[in-house]
Amino acid sequence: MKKPKQRRGSLSVIEKYSYGIGCLGSNMIYGIIATFGMIYLTDEVKLPAGFVGTMFFAAKFWDAVNDFIMGMIVDNTHTRFGKFKPWILAGTLSSSAVLIWFFSPWNVSLETAMLVATIAYVAWGMTFTMFDISYWSMLPNLAQDPKEREQISVIPRIFAIIGSTVIVGGFGIPIIKSLGGGQTGYSRFAWIIAAMFIISSLITVLGIRNQDNRIKTEDTKEKVKKERTTLKDAFRAVIRNDQLIVAIVIILTFNFALSFAQGGLLYFFKYVSGNENLFSYYTLAQGAAVALGLIVYPKLVSTLSRRTVYLWAGIFPAAGMVILFIGSFIVPESAVVAVVSGFVFAIGQGLQLGSVTVFLADTVDYGEYKLGKRNESVTFSCQTLLTKFASALSTMLVGWCLTMTGYVPNSVQSEATLMGIRIVSIVLPAVFALISMVVFLKFMKLDRETVEDILKELKMRQNEKKKEMSRTDKAVV
Repeated sequence: MKKPKQRRGSLSVIEKYSYGIGCLGSNMIYGIIATFGMIYLTDEVKLPAGFVGTMFFAAKFWDAVNDFIMGMIVDNTHTRFGKFKPWILAGTLSSSAVLIWFFSPWNVSLETAMLVATIAYVAWGMTFTMFDISYWSMLPNLAQDPKEREQISVIPRIFAIIGSTVIVGGFGIPIIKSLGGGQTGYSRFAWIIAAMFIISSLITVLGIRNQDNRIKTEDTKEKVKKERTTLKDAFRAVIRNDQLIVAIVIILTFNFALSFAQGGLLYFFKYVSGNENLFSYYTLAQGAAVALGLIVYPKLVSTLSRRTVYLWAGIFPAAGMVILFIGSFIVPESAVVAVVSGFVFAIGQGLQLGSVTVFLADTVDYGEYKLGKRNESVTFSCQTLLTKFASALSTMLVGWCLTMTGYVPNSVQSEATLMGIRIVSIVLPAVFALISMVVFLKFMKLDRETVEDILKELKMRQNEKKKEMSRTDKAVV
């Protein structure tokens, strides 16, 4: 009998950065929707803030189903190009096209604009899901060693910060103004982002060898091709994986913190501070701090512990929001306050991003250990769903808050409106960051030692299966 071939477990440097750069374009396209989507529709297209917020939230009910279905589709995909790459390309091309449509001047009536905005936003969510789930589902299969996984996970997160926080958040406003401002500036910026997304995705697809799972032997590879993930399997993979449920709560609460800040701070700096350019200063400081947090994460987690690192991942964002809240009453136009608060907030954000990428991948191994089957795409579809849900709910609440407090686009706002903006963009992010920290410290049990023990057990099971297959083949002969 032909001896099973064991795939090489480590990524080359080129492969690591080819994988990571995929996050550059994807987070630029996500960033422009998450950061500017609402204010574009309220201040440029002139749609009611309450409608936009509610529409964003309602669209996520379909995404809740769509993300889960997409996870199953990816898990059930078996092509000669692998199961991830085809969906990465499909999601990239379709999502880029929808983005361009979303930011194109429509020149229609208010009612028609509301309909077009709804269709475009739902379509963007569906197409972006194709990329996001398939992209992040690759990670558990690219590295099995916990230390190597921690190192690899930092690279895409750094590219993500460069794309979303630095380029879109930090330079987005001046770029849009330089491209003509208004709907024209947004449209041209969307074309540039779409091109960057396509280029970065091609680098990912072409730069990584076609290996869906580097720990499977050729024999088990054939078995996987015959297995199908059903809807029942997908629900079981989530419900019976207690650590995945803990991860879901941790990710959801921290994403609420990020989404409230991202959705509200542009309004905060434009109307409370009176200078929307401060948003660029805040975001650039945020980008630098997130990158710093991600860079030091592997070192911190190796010298301290995952629990200690996540403790600071909750404390720093809350402290940053306290600085910004106090400063908004004393020196609302201060660039120093904007920079310092953004930097402090984002150090914790960087540590959290490094942590969540690692412990989500660990829940895949834990799920295989507990349930006997790997469900990478179903697991990582939870991350996509939670990110979108948090963004949608926070956007809806921001929209409702603006409507209830008498928000008028491009005008001087009332004190009630200004306080409402402070609450949704500063107070709520601090609260949710601390909740995420508490849940992690109390319920997450997948530390490095536990994961190493799980991987050893999975390796032993694999060896036992190989021995059993060998005995069966000899008996047949």
